[in-house]
Amino acid sequence: SVPDEELRAVAAAGRLREPGQLEAQARRMVRDERVRRLASEFGCAWLHVQGFDELDEKSERYFPEFAGLRGAMYEESIRFFADFFASDASVLSLLDGDHVFVNGPLAAHYGIPGVEGDAWQRIDGARQFGRGGVLGLAACLSKQAGASRTSPILRGNWVAEALLGDRLPRPPKDVPKLPEDEAGSALSMRELTIRHSSDARCAHCHQRIDAFGLALEQYDGIGRRRTNDFGGRPIDARAVVRDGTPIDGLAGLRDYLLQHRQQEFVRQFTRKLLGYALGRAVQLTDEPLLATIQQDLAANDFRIGIAIDRIVASRQFREIRGR
Repeated sequence: SVPDEELRAVAAAGRLREPGQLEAQARRMVRDERVRRLASEFGCAWLHVQGFDELDEKSERYFPEFAGLRGAMYEESIRFFADFFASDASVLSLLDGDHVFVNGPLAAHYGIPGVEGDAWQRIDGARQFGRGGVLGLAACLSKQAGASRTSPILRGNWVAEALLGDRLPRPPKDVPKLPEDEAGSALSMRELTIRHSSDARCAHCHQRIDAFGLALEQYDGIGRRRTNDFGGRPIDARAVVRDGTPIDGLAGLRDYLLQHRQQEFVRQFTRKLLGYALGRAVQLTDEPLLATIQQDLAANDFRIGIAIDRIVASRQFREIRGR
């Protein structure tokens, strides 16, 4: 938003260029309630859920409750990121966080007891309910799914591209689409995905994404935990990723990303945050700054405040390119 009185006063006094002033003002501002804008325009945009409260692509036949929940799902995502920035949390908590922000309807959707009404609460110990971190956000699970079914391919692609920064080619135009009605199929979504991915033209990319999406099959098309699909078939969330590591469910996927792909996740987050801060695409000349941010994050428990400090103090942020 526009500068507040304190920031204007510091700038008018010519003190913003004093050592530590930019960092101190940035740290102060992320504790302001207006950090919601950073949460929605950066955090939710990065996860592809910005404007989720207006999503109307779900089948009313299969998910009649979605229209009444989508606003709460989006609000949870905004509150999750606002708290992340304001509390100087670890970047890794985006994956392994053990808390959620819920009101009564969303808590019921998640199977979390003891929350009633429209007031929002932070609930710790969310992993016991299959939640915690961005992988468990209903908005993310719902957005990366079909109108009437799940989509391991969409979810897997989202993990690969949005969270890990992988670049995947577009699928061939003439590849047959999967059926939209999960209940009307003789095969489970897992079986349909495996059969679809066996096409020789597609196998290379699907080896990189399908396991991630299959691990999230315990969540239906609106992010609700389930043990059986619409056809009554038991859910199998086991998979083997491209490097041969077996994973099982959301917890297995989360652990795999933290243990085997942590560096790529941190780089992707850092690259996205820097690009947002600069208002442009990250370029080759930004690589030394990215490397410094990642090194300093690792040396300081991955606290987000460290990344903010390095960005606002950087030449890229303080000066206009080309001048």
